[in-house]
Amino acid sequence: MDVQRLAAFTYGDRGGNPAGVVLCDTLPESARMQAIAAEIGYSETVFAARTPHGYRVRYFAPKAEIPFCGHATIALGAALAAKEGDGTFELELNEGRVYVEGRCSVDGLCAALVSPPTRNSPPPDGLIKAALTLFTLADVDLDPRIPPAIIEAGARHLLLALRDRQTLAAMRYEMKAGAELMRAWGFATISLVYAETFDRIHARNPFAAGGVYEDPATGAAAAALVGYLQVLDIEAENVEIVQGEDMGVPCLLRVTAPALLGGGARVQGEVRHIKEAA
Repeated sequence: MDVQRLAAFTYGDRGGNPAGVVLCDTLPESARMQAIAAEIGYSETVFAARTPHGYRVRYFAPKAEIPFCGHATIALGAALAAKEGDGTFELELNEGRVYVEGRCSVDGLCAALVSPPTRNSPPPDGLIKAALTLFTLADVDLDPRIPPAIIEAGARHLLLALRDRQTLAAMRYEMKAGAELMRAWGFATISLVYAETFDRIHARNPFAAGGVYEDPATGAAAAALVGYLQVLDIEAENVEIVQGEDMGVPCLLRVTAPALLGGGARVQGEVRHIKEAA
């Protein structure tokens, strides 16, 4: 196995969300992949094995398998470009397929993916109340332009849009309670966002269900968010999503809205190798 550590969605030469990338001849057993992901310790590790058409991939957080992970897919695309040359690679997920485009140049590594189809549905009142209680928020803290929603683009998230940046920066929650809520509803993360403009959105993504307090950059949630904005008839074809600032790990995700309503969104970002301590 070729085990690599890369940061995806870097902000210039800073930040980025760390991901493990494990290139294998064949995928190990699930328990072995789970153990490797826990040992690597990043929010997600992607495992990839060559197939006749592309790569079979699976994603693992330290404590659970994840159906799809955007930043790990971006890291994988960059790793494949560095190994095989620039190109577009077909990835077979547990459910469905996606494509990732990787580029390697003198300026560094970058990658882009088109997400699985974007979907959304209104959450029940009881779920909204439980989420507000978890984060010690009230209805008045929510941005009425972007109503709460369950959003999906390969993984399932609860979206809460906030009125101001300060409330987002002050986000706190009890991890055990957050994990119970997310697992009960099948959420990969809860996505809290603030729209500076509809073209530039700040985001934080608690990831307690995966054993991580907060994810520095969440490509699947970014794709799902932009797909939801399209459903709301908000003009936001190209959106910059800034994430990780409040963690001291700035990340930048560039998202293009689906060509058709409910289609996949294009998510792109820069990637760098993580230097291991000697």
